[in-house]
Parts: sequence; structure tokens; C-alpha cells
Amino acid sequence: MTMRPMTYMPPVMFAVVAVALALGLLFVNPKEIPSALIGQPAPTFDLPSVDGTPHGLSSADLMGQVSIVNVFASWCVPCRIEHPLWVEVGASGEVPVYGLNYKDSQENASQWLADFGDPYTAIGADLNGRVGVDFGVYGVPETFVIDAEGLIQLKFIGPIDRFALENEILPKVRELQALMVADGAE
Repeated sequence: MTMRPMTYMPPVMFAVVAVALALGLLFVNPKEIPSALIGQPAPTFDLPSVDGTPHGLSSADLMGQVSIVNVFASWCVPCRIEHPLWVEVGASGEVPVYGLNYKDSQENASQWLADFGDPYTAIGADLNGRVGVDFGVYGVPETFVIDAEGLIQLKFIGPIDRFALENEILPKVRELQALMVADGAE
């Protein structure tokens, strides 16, 4: 008795799909997911401050200087891992770091900042996550480098570590700052 082609077709199709998915997982770095927003203006927004912090955050704050926007939440365990690095960057004064507190309660966010430090120039409370969605946030933490014209120039997905900070994020900041100085000299 011979097997009909339709009998072995489902297992063959399953194997092809499984191999394609496995190869995709092996060769795709989730931190390198391209963003359609690179080179595009940061979303327009105006968020209230997190309770206990002096300033909210708006898109106007991101104009006129190179800046970093760090999307974080008190319930985010990887945010705790990267936070000491943001405290260092904030203390250095090299670049303003703005916080976008994503889908968090005011009380929890305030307590988190009190416990771990507040490295942010200003923090916006994105209570319903709408601004995060406008930024194309997949999850927290995520970090954006914004140029002086308010254009998104880099998106980093996941918690930063020292290597990412020193080899991706700060070099991009310095490159944009140098371009800004060069443009001002013309």
C-alpha cells in the first residue's frame, strides 16, 4: 500500500515551519529589533509628574539638546538591574536622562525612586501606557536616544548593562552632541 502525498504533507510542513522558527530565534537578536521610529520625531505628549518629583515630562523637554528617555516601572525587575547605571549617568551630567514611568501607580513609582535613587531630569507618569505605545514600547525597560531636534536616533530594548551603555548608548549621545556643536559652528 502506498502513502498518499496528503498523508505526509502536514508533518513535512510542520518540520519546515519549525526549522524556520528555530533559525529565526538563533539569528535574531531581540535587542536589534528595528524601529520604524528611528529618524522620526518623538511622539507629542505632556505627562504629569510622578508624585514627589518636581517636574512632569513633555515632548518639548526633548528639544534643543541630545537626551535619553528611559522607560521604567517599579514592578519591572530588569529595571532594578539597570537603574544604578542610570544613577551614574544622571550624576555625571553628560546628558539629561528623562524617565517615562510606564503603567505604574504613583505610590509605587515614588517609593521606588526613594529606595533606588532618582537620576532623572524629569519624569512623566504614563499611567495608561499611551505614550509608551506611541514610542513603540514592547515592554520595560526600553531606552531611547533623542537628538536636539527631537528625533529618535536609537532604541535599546531591555535592560542596559555597562557594555551597552559604554559601547552603544553613550557613543551615540556623544556623536549627536558633536554634530550639534559642529552645526552650531557653521
